[in-house]
This record gives sequence, C-alpha cells and structure tokens, in this order.
Amino acid sequence: MKVAGEKVVGDWLDQPGTQSLCAAIEAAGHRALFVGGCVRNSLLGVPVGDVDLATDATPGTVARIAGEAGFKTVPTGIEHGTVTVIAGGEPHEITTFRRDVETDGRRAVVAFSDRIEEDAARRDFTMNALYADRRGNVLDPLGGLPDLKARRIRFVGDPETRIREDYLRILRFFRFHAAYGDPEGGLDPEGLAACAALAEGLDAISRERIRAELKKLLAARDPAPSVAAMAQAGILARLLPGADLRALAPLVHLDADHPPRWLRRLAVLGGDTSDLRLSKAETRDLSALRTALGSMETPAALGWHLGRALAADALLARAAVLETPLPPGWQAEVERGAAARFPVTAADLMPHYTGEALGARMKQLQARWLASDLTASREALLKGRDKLPRLR
Repeated sequence: MKVAGEKVVGDWLDQPGTQSLCAAIEAAGHRALFVGGCVRNSLLGVPVGDVDLATDATPGTVARIAGEAGFKTVPTGIEHGTVTVIAGGEPHEITTFRRDVETDGRRAVVAFSDRIEEDAARRDFTMNALYADRRGNVLDPLGGLPDLKARRIRFVGDPETRIREDYLRILRFFRFHAAYGDPEGGLDPEGLAACAALAEGLDAISRERIRAELKKLLAARDPAPSVAAMAQAGILARLLPGADLRALAPLVHLDADHPPRWLRRLAVLGGDTSDLRLSKAETRDLSALRTALGSMETPAALGWHLGRALAADALLARAAVLETPLPPGWQAEVERGAAARFPVTAADLMPHYTGEALGARMKQLQARWLASDLTASREALLKGRDKLPRLR
C-alpha cells in the first residue's frame, strides 16, 4: 500500500456526522476510506459533491454497525455492495471493496474483497483510484497521484480491458478530460486509441446512459477539445450523426461569463438527436433554440418568446454559428422582452372575432406589436379594428 504523503482537507471531511460514522466502522475492526470524487476534487481544489466511502466490511455488517451507532441506513444497492448511511443529515454511500468476476461491456458481476488493491484495480481512471482515511491521509494503491497532479486522464491498467468492462467509459474518458484534464497536454494517446478502436461498443449502451454522459460532457466549462477528439475518433458521428463542431469553440468563448448549459452547446453541434432519449422539455427547448439560430428576431422578441434563460442561449448560439458579435445591450433587451406583456387580450377582440379567426387575429396583432419593438399600446393595436375584414 502506497501512502502518498498527501492530505485532503475540507469542510466535508470535518463534518461531525461523517467523522462519527467512520469512527464507528473503524471501532468495529474495519476500514472506512473516502474514495473517488471527494478525494480527487479535494486534491484538485474544486468543490466536492458526493461523499463516498469504501470498506472491507460487507454491506450487512455496515448496516449493522451504522444502525447500532444510531444512523439511518438505506439499502440502495445491496447486491452491488452499497449501503447509503445518513450521517449529519447527509447521505454517505458506503461500498464494500469489490473485484470483477464477469463483465459484458454494460454491467459487471462482482465479488466482495478485503483488499484495497483489488478494489482500486477495477476502477476506471487512476485519478479515481485514490483513497483517504478519516484524518485526510491519502492512500494511492496504483500510483495515480502523479496523473492527478498532471491532470492526465489515464485508464487503470490496460485501456481496452477497462473499456470492455463498460463501454460507457469511452464517453467518461472524454468527459473527464473536459472536466479535469490539462487542456495543453491533450488526451492520453493510449486511451484515445482504445476509445477509437472500441467505439462500436457504445451501440450496446442504453441511450439514457449515453445522454447522461453527453449532458455532463457538454456542461463542462470547455468541452470543445474533448468533442474535437471525439470527432477525430469517429465517436461524435456515432452519437450525433451529421454534427458539426465548428461553432462549439466560438460558443465556449462567447459564453465564458455565463453558466455552461448543455442544450446551448448541443444546439450549435446540430446533428440528429432522435436517438438521445431527450425529455419532452429538452426536445421542446432544443427545437426552439435551433429555430432561433435561423431567425432574425431581436433580443427583446426572443426574450418574450422564450424567456430569459433560453433567449440568452439562443443569442449566444446564434452569434457563434453566424460568427457575428452579440448585439449591444443584448442582456438588458432580453430582460425587457421577458418582462413585457402583450397588451391585447382575447376579450378585446370578441365578439367581432371568434374561433380560428380570433386566434389568427391575435397572431397578427402580436406580429405588429413585435415589429414595434414591443412598444405599441393596446389602443394603437386595436385602432381601426372594426374596419378590418373578419377572418374566416
């Protein structure tokens, strides 16, 4: 076992509930080690989300220890070795050390282990095979710390072997590079070659899992280098047939001061998304964004039609695709449009217009109002109403 001489620190580590839970497991003669994202992110100085632990205790033993210590347990994945323990009001996923018995590229049959080295060997990337005890001391069973410090995304052991265990790791390779990789260092050549060679394996992965990984990838601060590498490896075309990545890097530059939103990036990539299993809301918003890319609507009009967030996405995406500057004062104009209220109601047109004629007339007046830059008053829009022909 390599003790790395490094320590993790953070509020998440010092929580009384977390420390008490670890102490209870250790008092029963077992190991309680933080693993994965909380260790990785702490060492990189980025925010920690979930707090996961690994142990040599079996799930039943973990549940018993936690219960005797007064913690609530949730059997979230007993068959996979995982018990969720609520400590200090926060969930802690505790998973027994495991080794793979059988894999088919989508899921694995595992056996419990009492060796941290076996648990580390089945993980995807070396930076995810780092552990820490409750005092923050880092344990590095596979020598992954140099990769972490270099921000190098490297598969544990043989890349093709790791990918064949779960083909989703192909997308995770690109996603992790976008999130944690050194943009100047490029992608690990062996890992990239293995992803390209085994790309067909993605066909066996559920579209829901692929969508989830693609969403995380495109929500990274700068996914453009990873997406470009995916295109070169033939993976982007497999996921998004017809995609064009030319506007992605310009968009990332334009939206640097805005929260990264994955549908905004997906919109400029284009391509066929019918196989991504988007939700109804995502399908609706993506369609609105793609329509806006080809429109000349003003920022205020987009704000009225789409709302603040989606209108901002549309303007950023349109500027990237058309390679044009953003309009002056566009954010204030979007706000103005989003806050505007069309001054005419259906009651104002009845009974002169009814049914389909009423709907058509409302659309005409809305078009006139938008053409006035959302300034025309109710009176101006309704002026001469009775002289207009009734629409059938």
